[in-house]
Amino acid sequence: MAPRTRKAAASPSPASHSNGDAPPPVPPKDETAAVVDVDALLAPVPGEEREEVKVNNASATDMKHACDDALKRFLSRPDLFKQIHTHTDVRLALGWLSVLVAGATGLYGWRVPFEQSKPAVWIGVIAYVLLTVTQTLYAYFIEGDIVFVGKRKTFDKRIVTERITITSRTTPSTPQTPPGYALGLSYVRSAAGGKTLLGKGRAQEEHAYTGFFDERGVMDQELFERWVGTVVGRVMDGKAQ
Repeated sequence: MAPRTRKAAASPSPASHSNGDAPPPVPPKDETAAVVDVDALLAPVPGEEREEVKVNNASATDMKHACDDALKRFLSRPDLFKQIHTHTDVRLALGWLSVLVAGATGLYGWRVPFEQSKPAVWIGVIAYVLLTVTQTLYAYFIEGDIVFVGKRKTFDKRIVTERITITSRTTPSTPQTPPGYALGLSYVRSAAGGKTLLGKGRAQEEHAYTGFFDERGVMDQELFERWVGTVVGRVMDGKAQ
């Protein structure tokens, strides 16, 4: 029995962990870390990094264009989203192709006798009309009111892809309310190349132009960015449907 008694005495006591030599407990996983990071990234840009934006505050179109440009500048920062220019590229490609077809058709009709060139000229005219109509239909039905499409990739034990699509429009004024800037947001978070859906969100938000522009037409960019950041952050957190 003596050997077993000595062996038991040599074994460490559970109380010995209280002497400070034991490793610290593993902290619980912070499930809100990604949210905190998003909130920090969506903070307004410091004022010294902005250039003054001044428009005709009597024109809702000018104010909308200024807001669209400010939104794209804010969200396409390197630490946020990479802007996707697919819609612009498609419209430019169709536009340039129609110009090339028109130029080639005109040059061919000028160099070749009229009767001989008529079949090819007709083909060129028809092709030009089709390309122009396609460009118009694409802009109206597919691109629509979309002003920003962005994508970002993060790593959380796997590659996570986030994609956001934002539309904008001007809401008309009424005797009681001024014209407003209305946003529609759609957000998708996925993994495995889009095969695994991790989250999604939608939101509709509106703000009066008078809140973003003063009487001289100068835009309060910090206020605008704070508003956009709040709306985008809520969609990314899944708090808006």
